[in-house]
Amino acid sequence: MRKRSNQPFFWLLFGAGGMLSALTGAALVALTGLAGPLGLGVSPRLFDYAHALAFARSLPGKAVILAVIALFLWHAAHRIFHSLHDVGIHNGLVAKVATYGGALAITLIAALSLLSLGF
Repeated sequence: MRKRSNQPFFWLLFGAGGMLSALTGAALVALTGLAGPLGLGVSPRLFDYAHALAFARSLPGKAVILAVIALFLWHAAHRIFHSLHDVGIHNGLVAKVATYGGALAITLIAALSLLSLGF
């Protein structure tokens, strides 16, 4: 009888995070790091505190922010977990708890922070 594995779940989050970062990561950096502060093609007021808070308080905004944070984190955690072997740290329980536990903790903190903003 085959032993059940939790790896498909982590590979799913890794794949989703990789796809999201490939499709939107560069655009987010370009918009929030270059275009917004320099006023290139977007209104400088687009990224001011009032607009950002209004976006973070809306339900679609919360979903987008949480998806970006969580999926980027899980993608990075899975990549780090499998890269630890290259530096001589074997894939044991401590490595799983450190990588996946860290991603879970930060995801929960992000979710609770978004909920604390209200609607």
